Amino acid sequence: MSTTAPPTTTTPAAEPASAAATAATQAKAAASAQPALSPADLGVGARFTLSVMDSDFAAIILGALAEADAAADTDATDPTLEVQTDPVSTLVRGPEQQVLEYLTAAIAAAARSGHHVSASVLLSRGCPGEVTCTTTPGLLAEAAEVPVLAPTGIRASAHWSLYPLDDTGRPGMAPDHLRDIYAAIDHAKELGTYVRGEHYATLLEGDLADVLATIAAGWVLVGRTVQHVTSHAVISIASPTEV
Repeated sequence: MSTTAPPTTTTPAAEPASAAATAATQAKAAASAQPALSPADLGVGARFTLSVMDSDFAAIILGALAEADAAADTDATDPTLEVQTDPVSTLVRGPEQQVLEYLTAAIAAAARSGHHVSASVLLSRGCPGEVTCTTTPGLLAEAAEVPVLAPTGIRASAHWSLYPLDDTGRPGMAPDHLRDIYAAIDHAKELGTYVRGEHYATLLEGDLADVLATIAAGWVLVGRTVQHVTSHAVISIASPTEV
């Protein structure tokens, strides 16, 4: 008698994942493994100079800086902000929100002296190399929120200029400096701080916090499509000349 062996069954091997899916998974894992870029990596910061039209200007300026220091996190062991004052200006580096809060506190403190005060403010984002100005890969992906500042009750005017400095822009989006500048001006109109265009600048007016928030908004929003952007403003409080 002959016998027939029972049929054998085999389980098919799992189909390998496609190369594209594998690459996507690896890229996602690599991106998640990257440490978050710090404000220093992103080149976020400001320089400003306070001027007080009074014979006691030194005490008023130093007192204003001390008041801003006290309100900010400048602890030497783990500072949120880096603040350095030299004979010309004060450097403030850190997150956009905290930088603008420091500027508001310092300028408002000087203005509460009751004297005519002006402040020259320079904001910069995207130039961590400082001297060499090497931009950071992934910079545009680190979009910041527009700073929100509490009202100060101090009326201020400002001449404001915005400078998108990098011509590469986002992939698929052609760089256009005027497009970004006009968008920032339109945003100022929406905020109600826009007064008029001037030679080489835009005139803003309103509460000091609103004026600084307008300047910061243009800087931050343009920074989402342009790797390196700076903004300059001269702020005037209690001027003898009306707008």
